[in-house]
Amino acid sequence: MLTLALAGKPNCGKSTFFKAATMANAEIANYPFTTINPNFGVAYVRTKCACTELNVKCTHCVDGSRFVAVNLIDVAGLVPDAHKGKGLGNQFLDNLRQADAILHVIDASGGTDSEGNPVGVGNHDPAEDVKFLGFEMTMWVYGILDKHWTRISRQSQGKGAAIEQGIAETFTGLGISMEDIRDISLGLKLDLVHATMEDLVPLCAEIVKISKPMLIVGNKFDETPEALRTRLADEGVFFASAASELALRNAAAAHVIQYLPGDEMFKIANEGTLSPAQKAGLAKIADVMKQCKGTGVQQAINKAVFELLDMIVVYPVEDENHYCNKQGDVLPDAFLMKKGSTPHDLAYQVHTDIGKGFLYAIDARTKMRIKETHILKNGDVIKIVSAAK
Repeated sequence: MLTLALAGKPNCGKSTFFKAATMANAEIANYPFTTINPNFGVAYVRTKCACTELNVKCTHCVDGSRFVAVNLIDVAGLVPDAHKGKGLGNQFLDNLRQADAILHVIDASGGTDSEGNPVGVGNHDPAEDVKFLGFEMTMWVYGILDKHWTRISRQSQGKGAAIEQGIAETFTGLGISMEDIRDISLGLKLDLVHATMEDLVPLCAEIVKISKPMLIVGNKFDETPEALRTRLADEGVFFASAASELALRNAAAAHVIQYLPGDEMFKIANEGTLSPAQKAGLAKIADVMKQCKGTGVQQAINKAVFELLDMIVVYPVEDENHYCNKQGDVLPDAFLMKKGSTPHDLAYQVHTDIGKGFLYAIDARTKMRIKETHILKNGDVIKIVSAAK
């Protein structure tokens, strides 16, 4: 499964976001470093289920919406100079290694300082928090490269290609290739053969951008002054209210409201059962949703997966006529695939043996046979024909 990580300074609402997105237990409190060890849970991306267009009955969606699982990690809060060991230091950064993308949660209200201490709404500039995470991650990558640079330089014997390969091998765990290093170097006009360690900082920044695409999520939208919202929006911040989402999910679980994560509004099931305080709370959340077109939590997850990571949803089936598996289960699986993926890639994702024995595929919508190099589209329903049993 894909893995998203929630990152940011302490006390910005990461754990509230995590709990709202996963409904998993996570300690929440209004002080720094509530989270020390990372929390692991399962969140979901929401997409329109293929059954709505195929006019078949599917038991794996909710009212036509399909929820596809992704891993979500809530890591400990990061403070400036974490790469030097401040706060919880590199423990935080190492936990991000496994993430495919990062949701950088900031306190958009400006109510907490750079270390997460409450200072009152508007007394801290959230724009400062936007910058420092990228810097800390850059310096983390730089620290790793610094440890290996002498060896890389010695083994390369002054050959640029060998240096590119050495750097790529150092960051294999981040999914960095030799071609990536070459492209970065060319873009920066960086001569790796004669580069000093100072020259390598921009290279490390680009490695972070490639390996850990990031979405800035301005949490606590409901507490953020309007002028601050406008300024942050101009800087590309995506807003959310994790507390609102958590309240809605709890209310839906208690059958007080009808709500699906990602809906732009909710419906009260029985208004007569609500207290005045509950009505006031839901009215406030409704106002937030009107301005944000939802609470922003599900929307942020979707944006990270479908836009940052450029994924599509594909449905593998065994019976192309009934869109089901051998047991008659309609659209039993939904896989997240990178845009540009082929049926052969899908076969490997279903099972390694299926991929190795791949023969051809059938587009279940058209009943046409397609090549292994055919580019899959979002919502495709595909039958894989393989020599593997």
